[in-house]
Amino acid sequence: MIPSVLKLFDLSGKTALVTGGSRGLGLQIAHALGGAGARVMITSRKAADLEEAAAGLQAVGIDASWLAADVSQPSEIQRLTDEALQRLGQIDVLVNNAGATWGAPAQDYPLAAWDKVMNLNVRSVFLTSQAVARASMIPRRQGRIINIASIAGLRGSSTQQTVAYNTSKAAVINLTRALAGEWGPHGINVNALAPGMFPSKMTLGTLEQVGLEAMCARAPLRRIGDDDDLKGAALLFASAAGKHITGEVLAIDGGVAAMLG
Repeated sequence: MIPSVLKLFDLSGKTALVTGGSRGLGLQIAHALGGAGARVMITSRKAADLEEAAAGLQAVGIDASWLAADVSQPSEIQRLTDEALQRLGQIDVLVNNAGATWGAPAQDYPLAAWDKVMNLNVRSVFLTSQAVARASMIPRRQGRIINIASIAGLRGSSTQQTVAYNTSKAAVINLTRALAGEWGPHGINVNALAPGMFPSKMTLGTLEQVGLEAMCARAPLRRIGDDDDLKGAALLFASAAGKHITGEVLAIDGGVAAMLG
């Protein structure tokens, strides 16, 4: 008897660590993984936000916990990894979602802003992946890493003045491919999601400046992302359904990236 295809997406018995998991895209992914049966730990810098987010996950039957940590700091990444392993036993799925942006003309871009964006968006992704892979995934010869990139990493921008953000997300895309190549022999799948416009604290300024109607008009599907649009793709990359997928970048943007050429 052929098992139901839905069983391929079942994460029962699995664990997941989601950085930047207290709101927005990270929380949406935490709901997806937890809803598929995974035990989920979310992390970000602010305890109050995490406590509220974890309560919301628990309210819908998800086994969720939280830990406040600043993943821009290497010592905090190690503390987070150690604590997550102590609580969860292992880390089957790592979602690197924590990120930041900063808007300024390239010719006037502050060095401190460049360093802040690159440290959080790139260095922390590498260091968190390294710590989790070394401690939990490589020894067990299995694991899934999902990096949150952006369609901003696929192109430049003449209007948004986000040179560090665009550069950092392009780096995340190639980091994803490099880690997939190195860690594939260890049984670790590394993929990236590249969202387009989704409502969030980070994109609020752009939405206000450009307008929702204008943003929707840029996409072939004439819409921006909502609270469900990352869930299916994240679950694919995290589950047995995606066991033969690695080094890939999936744009979730209503078709914007497909029109770039």
